[in-house]
Amino acid sequence: MSHVLQSSGAQAAPQSLARLSARRILEGYRARQFSPRDVVDEVIAALESTDAVCNVMAIDMFASARAEADRAAAAWKTGDTKPLTGVPITIKDLIYVAGTPASAGAPALDGFVPDVDSAVVSAVKDAGAIITCKTTTCESGYKLTADSPVYGITRNPWHLGRSSGGSSGGAAAAVAAGCGPLAIATDGVGSIRVPSSFCGVFGLKPTYGLVPRSPGFFPPSWPSLAHTGPIARTVGDAALLLEVIAGHDRRDPGSLPIGHGSFPVEAGRLDGLRIGFSPDLGYAAVTSDVRTAFKRAVEVLADVGADVTEANPGVDADTLERVLRPIAFTEQAAAISARDPALLARSEPEYRDVIAKGQGYSGVDYMVATHHRMILRGRFVDLFRRIDALVTPTVAVTAFAAGAIGVDEIDGRKIDRHLGWSPFSWPINLAGLPAATVPCGCDRDGLPIGMQIVAPWLGEKTILSIAAAFEQAHPWADAWPSFVGA
Repeated sequence: MSHVLQSSGAQAAPQSLARLSARRILEGYRARQFSPRDVVDEVIAALESTDAVCNVMAIDMFASARAEADRAAAAWKTGDTKPLTGVPITIKDLIYVAGTPASAGAPALDGFVPDVDSAVVSAVKDAGAIITCKTTTCESGYKLTADSPVYGITRNPWHLGRSSGGSSGGAAAAVAAGCGPLAIATDGVGSIRVPSSFCGVFGLKPTYGLVPRSPGFFPPSWPSLAHTGPIARTVGDAALLLEVIAGHDRRDPGSLPIGHGSFPVEAGRLDGLRIGFSPDLGYAAVTSDVRTAFKRAVEVLADVGADVTEANPGVDADTLERVLRPIAFTEQAAAISARDPALLARSEPEYRDVIAKGQGYSGVDYMVATHHRMILRGRFVDLFRRIDALVTPTVAVTAFAAGAIGVDEIDGRKIDRHLGWSPFSWPINLAGLPAATVPCGCDRDGLPIGMQIVAPWLGEKTILSIAAAFEQAHPWADAWPSFVGA
């Protein structure tokens, strides 16, 4: 079993401009080694070739991207630049870009075109980034793959017969395949971390409310659970993007009244940092390959100075059924309550089932679940009095068959097919905590495995420090998928 991501081949030359990090692109612009148009043209070519086999784009924005690249080139000539001037970025199709169709994977939203940018889109535009496309998601972000009745199946660039994960699957697969360095994604029960883990890239779900979601996180599903954040190949690039998109927006009632912050990334030792680890939260079914890779990753953290000790936050085995479902499914059903029920006819059966279950919960059910959610939050408060961060596997499995909603068994143990194979992600959404995933190995088939890093509320700097130290000890950014299988 490989200890770090490795690839047997590559679709494009390693020196492709589309494969450069955001920081390296900015350095190249400063040194006049290449222009924003050079970069954008190569990113577009990479997106077209990747989309042909992986299906990562909901809609392209190539014409506007080329025009913006020319404007960015002029800005670099005059020195009138901003933090991300000329850097390509993709936007998940749940997020509004004014004047661009936004179906969110839902047949009922066919033809919908928003007239306003989301706050994060305004932020990246103001910072000079160039949006190249909207990326695929499942219908309204309800599951942990990116397959939908609108876009079809999104595939994993490491193996085309496997899922990209989701719901931000198009974003993660595009970054993994070298279609530009940055993506904006969302995460309601793991939708940044799961696809980033499956595709072997870095994904960060910030503290709830640190990055605003309004206007245009549509539909407003899972309003108490959903976060917006970056997917990138490197820790440094994710930090660069987080600095741009974090901040207060009054239009989002969950937005924290915090101004833009600085998230410096300095890879170094973790001497004295107390890191708790849990391979299974005390109850979860986890594949042997994931357990092995995670064990080795914890050893790496110890090697770079961290004080590691086993620790569990106290997630009960019935939390999925008793707490998450009544909250998530009720919020999902409420999000489309004003929609003509007949419009659901073209939705996936699984999505219709989620809506039906959500409509079946009572207000008492929702509030009881909220009470148990607060108990879980308190357990994390207690946990972080003893440790500075918690690490777990990101997902209990590696990428399963493309087109499947999940798996219903791990090593002979029956699990929930919808969410049971991702037991480490959704408890963190219930608590509103920041969490990231770093690539930490591969399974016996060469598919990526991720380690999740969780910190206390507003502990993004701790997460980035741990991730940077791990990245320095076992770098992954030079591992490229080979697009094998079918």
